Amino acid sequence: MELQEILNAIYRIPEASADRLASCSVRIDRPKGCRILEAGKVETDLFFIARGIARAYIPKGDREITFWIGQEGTAIVSLRSYVCNGAGYESVELMEDSSLYRLRRNDLDTLYREDIHIANWGRKFAESEFLRTEERLIPLLFTTASERYELLLTQHPDLLQRMPLECLATYLGVTPVSLSRIRAKRK
Repeated sequence: MELQEILNAIYRIPEASADRLASCSVRIDRPKGCRILEAGKVETDLFFIARGIARAYIPKGDREITFWIGQEGTAIVSLRSYVCNGAGYESVELMEDSSLYRLRRNDLDTLYREDIHIANWGRKFAESEFLRTEERLIPLLFTTASERYELLLTQHPDLLQRMPLECLATYLGVTPVSLSRIRAKRK
């Protein structure tokens, strides 16, 4: 995906403002397995996935709990770092060779002060991230594991080919064995 397409999906702004925002971005390529964000560090850069897939996870004992998966068009950001300038609790790892657009918080802060259209884009971006979090949290609280798996198949069927099953299992809030059972019952 091109940056303009990603930005417009969040909130369409005038071309001059979009060009200013794009001029502060850098396209970077990173290999599968690269960590974009590290738990315990202040990570203030914002990334958008142009090509590839990533997961956010937290280590829990001898395993990792994947709680977020992002693919093309999705933002990668440690909200705790970005908003509070505090150390983030998550690590974000690329699951495929990927291309990302990187925006630095300091550049964005300057643009927010100088351009009302970019400030409004930033507000819409924050709103969309809150909504995405809510849409992820509510099904975890009020649906069964089988229902969450069906929702995943409906909304993101490609994840089954692009993500390891262990990651998908923790993302769905189940063990890998439980996910195997759910998949077997579905056949």
